[in-house]
Amino acid sequence: MQKFDVLIVGGGMVGLTTALAIRKNSCLSVAIIDTQSLAELSEQHDVRVSAINSVSQQLFAKLDVWHDIQNSRIQPYQHMHIWDKSGYGHIDFDLTDLSEREHKGQLGWIIENNIIRQALWKKAEQDAGIRFFTEEKLTNIAMGDSEVFASFSTLPPITAKLVIGADRANSWVRQQMKMSLTFRDYDHHAIVATVKCSQGHQNTAWQVFLDTGPLALLPLSEPGKTKQTLCSIVWSTSPDEAKRLTSLSPDDFAKALTAASDGKLGNVSLESDRFSYPLTMRYAQNFIKDRVVLVGDAAHTIHPLAGQGVNLGLLDAAAIAQTLTETLSKTDISNLHSSKPQWLCSIKLKQYERWRKAEAAEMIAAMEVIKQTFTPQKEPVKLLRGIGMSIVNQIKPIKNVMIKQALGFKSHLPNLSKVID
Repeated sequence: MQKFDVLIVGGGMVGLTTALAIRKNSCLSVAIIDTQSLAELSEQHDVRVSAINSVSQQLFAKLDVWHDIQNSRIQPYQHMHIWDKSGYGHIDFDLTDLSEREHKGQLGWIIENNIIRQALWKKAEQDAGIRFFTEEKLTNIAMGDSEVFASFSTLPPITAKLVIGADRANSWVRQQMKMSLTFRDYDHHAIVATVKCSQGHQNTAWQVFLDTGPLALLPLSEPGKTKQTLCSIVWSTSPDEAKRLTSLSPDDFAKALTAASDGKLGNVSLESDRFSYPLTMRYAQNFIKDRVVLVGDAAHTIHPLAGQGVNLGLLDAAAIAQTLTETLSKTDISNLHSSKPQWLCSIKLKQYERWRKAEAAEMIAAMEVIKQTFTPQKEPVKLLRGIGMSIVNQIKPIKNVMIKQALGFKSHLPNLSKVID
């Protein structure tokens, strides 16, 4: 029977980051279980992308994977343009809203999920302290006095002192441990696709709030081309409207996109298949139970309108790694819930839970406020909303605070995520 200090269920972006972060400053052995194969990169862009902020970029840099990500397709952006289609307001964010020390040349980066996962996976494969299990899914996890027993269908079981559930929104680990979940349907479906914009994306992240929900056009990289015209769209709308839009012909869908974006990027044409999925707010009532910890989407999911879901999960990864590496060693990790002197470790896990639950709750609330602000309103409310956006756009200190939040700057960051001059 193989024994490990930490077992991570889920080899996505957050699970892999958790493994590398744990190994960065400790000698804890790590097992990763994930049967989803590593996708080969192709010339066609992945329709699933992430907006990576400065804090997440710093984490990737400290884990020595940022260089590999940069060598693939990666699109920095220096501007953000947000407007209300049915109102009168808009907000523009630019590098000039921050000092050079704060922005380091970019507001953020749009990166395909496959590219990030591949860089993290290959880095983890080079670490002798990380072992992958990719042949079978787990069938059971059982708590022992000092370790967790994880079973497969046919493979020999393995043991670990701690299990980390990083297995996405419909977490098997969370269900297996009967960890209660608060959830609410956003009554939105997200349509994602790759599109071409005739006027180019201008290194800008675009977002328009429609009556049915927000539409984001995120710039994509096209290495070797002078004019960058590809964007990834995330169109959040009602389920009925999503069904209608995905049933349109490619030409009609492109016309709908051009109209929705007010033609600000020129004529839009469809470059990939369209995919639609429902959006749900999820919030685990507990992030830890027995010897199990939840991170990323297994612990919380939020509306994608601000592009902060992945960044929130990556902070979970850095936070649990810091909690473990600061308080545990191979001699005391087995005493996480012991009455012996090492019981302090249990308290530290509770501190992790309070830390990350508070930030997830704050982000969920912020997304709800934004979503409700832009729901269909009567004309007087639309007018006030537009005036408010225009006022904010003129007050640099307020914009400075807002953009710092988008970049991920907070008072309590894990050490691996702190931006160093």
